[in-house]
Amino acid sequence: MKPEVQRYRDLETLSRMAAEFVCTSIEKWVAQRGTVTVALAGGKTPKLLYQNLTRPPLGRRMPWSRIHFFWGDERCVSRDHPESNFGMAFRAMISRAPLPIQNIHPVPTEVSPPEKAAEAYEKNLREFFGSSVEVDGRQATAAESSRFPTFDLILLGIGKDGHTASLFPEDKALRETKRWVAAVKKPHGSPAVPRVTLTLRVINRAKCVLFLVSGAEKRDVIRSILDDPERARRLYPAAMVRPEGRTLWMLDEGTAGRDPNPDSNPYLSD
Repeated sequence: MKPEVQRYRDLETLSRMAAEFVCTSIEKWVAQRGTVTVALAGGKTPKLLYQNLTRPPLGRRMPWSRIHFFWGDERCVSRDHPESNFGMAFRAMISRAPLPIQNIHPVPTEVSPPEKAAEAYEKNLREFFGSSVEVDGRQATAAESSRFPTFDLILLGIGKDGHTASLFPEDKALRETKRWVAAVKKPHGSPAVPRVTLTLRVINRAKCVLFLVSGAEKRDVIRSILDDPERARRLYPAAMVRPEGRTLWMLDEGTAGRDPNPDSNPYLSD
């Protein structure tokens, strides 16, 4: 399915329209299936989106008790660390919402080393999505144990190097085809610590992937991904995200590199 692109004049407008999209989508999915699974993104860009989801009128519309929140990736830091993806989402949204504790599924960063944290998170996911090494008391078949989960919505960002979640260029986690969760042992970013990430096989099973991108420093990477996707897939992990469902890119003016149409319908692709 061809990616959809929406451009907005600034991060505030982008965040407001993204929150409306997320809320409307969740309402629809809950009406269809009863519960919804969402994998949250870290970094600075989605913070305002999370805040908007708890404010009127969206906060009253969100069916909080029917939403299960997971994380697409996490730094191996404590949950109260200022760079924790869980911590950011907790302060911006989770602590402000009537969300049952059993609906919150953070990466267990208290487990070490990172390989063990990845294994523990994958075990949690398998228990939730119903795929494990045992099925009805018997050893699962290879097909059963390798079945990948399907998230309703995965939120992603992108770095100026083209990484997304904690999938970095040339890291071996990009080549993982059997595991749901991978450890990224090479330190990246600030703080330079190992990370845990969903794998591409999981991300590409999503019903909807929403990229939120802000900042002129990402413009060249975004242009490459959208204008020359075949070449970009050889360079940037974000370009390897090709979900079975919908892909939506929401960009601010600095990233898009041109004036957005202020009269555009936020639910129409570019």
